[in-house]
Amino acid sequence: LADSLFRGLVEGLSLEAWLQVVWKAEHAILNPETTHVGSLLGLAENLLGGVATVVDMFWYPQETVRAARAVGMRLSTGGIFFDPPGVGGRSQRQYQDEARQFIKDHKNSDDIFPAVMPHGCYTVCPENLTIAKTMARDEGALFDIHAAETRAEQADITNRYGRSVIRHMEALDLLDDHTHLAHCVHLDDEEIDILARTQASVIHNPLSNLKLGSGIAPIDALRKARVLVTLGTDGAISGNDLDMWLTMRLAATLPKGYHQQADMISPHDVLHMATLHGARALGLENRLGSLEEGKLADIILVNCDRPHSVPMFDPITHLVYSAAKSDVRHVFVGGTMLVRDGVILTLDINDVMARTRALVPQIKAAIAE
Repeated sequence: LADSLFRGLVEGLSLEAWLQVVWKAEHAILNPETTHVGSLLGLAENLLGGVATVVDMFWYPQETVRAARAVGMRLSTGGIFFDPPGVGGRSQRQYQDEARQFIKDHKNSDDIFPAVMPHGCYTVCPENLTIAKTMARDEGALFDIHAAETRAEQADITNRYGRSVIRHMEALDLLDDHTHLAHCVHLDDEEIDILARTQASVIHNPLSNLKLGSGIAPIDALRKARVLVTLGTDGAISGNDLDMWLTMRLAATLPKGYHQQADMISPHDVLHMATLHGARALGLENRLGSLEEGKLADIILVNCDRPHSVPMFDPITHLVYSAAKSDVRHVFVGGTMLVRDGVILTLDINDVMARTRALVPQIKAAIAE
């Protein structure tokens, strides 16, 4: 969320080179205050697009929680694990202590769903990955990690440990139904079978994967193997927006084009990825993800009286292939109206944008050094 501060800053690079610039920018500008501002900006974009619940991995999760509660949204986040020098100069022991404290603070929250969040197998050693997963299991928390995003990552992990990313994670006993794997672009058939057997879920981020030249995730094969596939944006720093509507359209069309098979995935399937599957991955399908008696009233009203909405033969097809985030008019989270006529009721968004713009010179100067 808070990487929205760097939207459009790093362009034309593949993931590995891109990350070096991203980390430089983050080290230069991020602290609890700027993280709070960036989180408000990212949450506002999500909310205006009709998103009620967000999963976020970032450096100061307590500030993201503070922002989410100010806006009125739900959030799954938690302590990050990262072996290289991270933002704020914290040690591995400090990361671990912060992760435990975060779970303790929010374990019984209705709006915050704690997670332990190691960045990836290439930035976190096996010992610390094991500590992170043990902590998550002991505390009943979720476990989120980037995985198999690029060929270079696969080669790196294979060179280091003699096995691919997913096999490495299986060997470390990191995979189960509480594990969320962001990306999973480069997988072989055996790795897909491992994910199906362990019931780990995959967060598909098609725009980020395309823009960074990482590839196209095999969601057709994952779905065929009954792996739970959900949708995400990976943040505005890699895809330049937080547009779940565009994400749905890409998830619906990329497999068709890649395999030259027009009936490979239906609009209903993709809508479920964006809603009910996300709730299921969080273990919250009894509360979120669909409009049913007994669930929380997360409702969005979409304007269907625009030229691109007419005619409408099937509303689900329209939502996936024709609608846009700008069509969202009203948003209710848990029955509370947070957006009316495209305006957030709980936040002065003009102030947030002004505070963000004020950081631009400092960010530019940091990158130029």
